[in-house]
Amino acid sequence: MTIVRVVLDTNVLVAAGRSRNGASFALLQALRADRFQMLASVPLFLEYEAVLKRPEQLAAGRRSAAMVDAFLDALTLRVEPVHLFYLWRPQLRDPADEMVLETALNGRAEALVTFNVSDFAAARRFALPVLTPASFLHQLNKEKE
Repeated sequence: MTIVRVVLDTNVLVAAGRSRNGASFALLQALRADRFQMLASVPLFLEYEAVLKRPEQLAAGRRSAAMVDAFLDALTLRVEPVHLFYLWRPQLRDPADEMVLETALNGRAEALVTFNVSDFAAARRFALPVLTPASFLHQLNKEKE
């Protein structure tokens, strides 16, 4: 069985922090079980930190900034770092999404997982599948059978 290389958009981590019942949280459990390889660049990881530490995110997840730091520290043990050697900008409507796509392309990801699939339509030009967390989880579970 080959390990799929994947970039998770920030919104997947946000959803996982808000509910233990959804596909996003299940993906973090699958990551912990080494069922896929998560890729992240420094700019993307900094975005994870900035978004997860927003006051509204801390309140929604009933977490402190120290708890987010502990989560991110643990996440670094599971993430393969990606160096951004080439910037592909502009490709997307939202400039904030560019680093997600660039991480996937520079890291030779086999999928990009996000709730905003339509925002990454340009990924088709690079033959990069863009999946929702539920779709990717379904794919992982199908491979496990």
